[in-house]
Amino acid sequence: MVSRNSNRTNFLVLLCFLLSGCASTAVGALEELPEPPVRIFFATDRNQENSPEPGEKYGSDRGAITYGICSVSIPPGHRIGELERPVISEDVMEHVVLTDVSLYDIRDFFTEMSGFVDRSSGKKMLVFIHGYNMTFEKTARRTAQIVKDLGFDGCSVFYSWPSRGKVSGYPVDETNVKWSEKNLKQFLGDIAVRSGAENIFLMAHSMGNRALTGAFLELIEERPHLKNRFRALLLTAPDIDAEIFRRDMAESLKQSGALITIYASSRDKALKVSKSIHGYPRVGDAHDIPLIVPGIETIDASSVDTSFLGHSYFNGSRSVLSDMFYILNEELRADERFSLEAVDTTDGRYWRFKE
Repeated sequence: MVSRNSNRTNFLVLLCFLLSGCASTAVGALEELPEPPVRIFFATDRNQENSPEPGEKYGSDRGAITYGICSVSIPPGHRIGELERPVISEDVMEHVVLTDVSLYDIRDFFTEMSGFVDRSSGKKMLVFIHGYNMTFEKTARRTAQIVKDLGFDGCSVFYSWPSRGKVSGYPVDETNVKWSEKNLKQFLGDIAVRSGAENIFLMAHSMGNRALTGAFLELIEERPHLKNRFRALLLTAPDIDAEIFRRDMAESLKQSGALITIYASSRDKALKVSKSIHGYPRVGDAHDIPLIVPGIETIDASSVDTSFLGHSYFNGSRSVLSDMFYILNEELRADERFSLEAVDTTDGRYWRFKE
């Protein structure tokens, strides 16, 4: 949000240029002013590193849960679906950059969070859990990009588990995402009780869906009175065994009362590799048709992603971002969202993006 002082400064700059006969230069100058940074709350069970650099505050090993707020710059002219990254050196005028990481003890963290929630409209919160091959820094930048592109005006939070942050780390990531499940469950419970948020939306990508679904299901089983705080789960490109999901998770997820949405794609090369490793299809791999479970809405995103791996359509596709916007801001179901068309099969109905 731009402050009143910032607005006044911009006005004075413009007025000075207008009086000097340089209106066009003034407009150009204002367009080049950096946008206010996106402030995001976070919790992580990564190990802390002794580094002054924001992007190097946390490593890839396990640690105690810590809490904080980070600031991420968004460059002028940012394009929806783009995560502007540097080739050599970072520049806040051109790239999405993690500029600050401030740590808080748990009490001050939730005091800050509840104050932010109180000031936001609808007392909404979005919690993002990243997938495989992600560092803390990459997660902060990606969360900020998603929040910016979705126009989400509630409280934004990410949970960062100790992914190795490299392609060769897949086996270790599988172990660590399971290890983080109980920590995430505790964090989600704390959010539901201590944040003041009345409408909590949960989003996970890829392997992060394992931690999210496991933590969420265990939480609502142990503390069913918290169910009504959680409005929706957005499961994007889930790297979960499809049959285990159908047999062991789907019914409990439906019974939670939250809107459950799966985004899948037949062009997801990362999940095809996961299938070859594990021997069984993944929830996010659409193959011929995506996984269909009555009571859970599945969106086939095969037609919208043009990236090499086809695995990051959730933050790189305008169509998918637009679709998620209507879930987060208006809580519309699939048959109410204008960009989707229903596909009826012998196994049931799923949705895909209109051509």
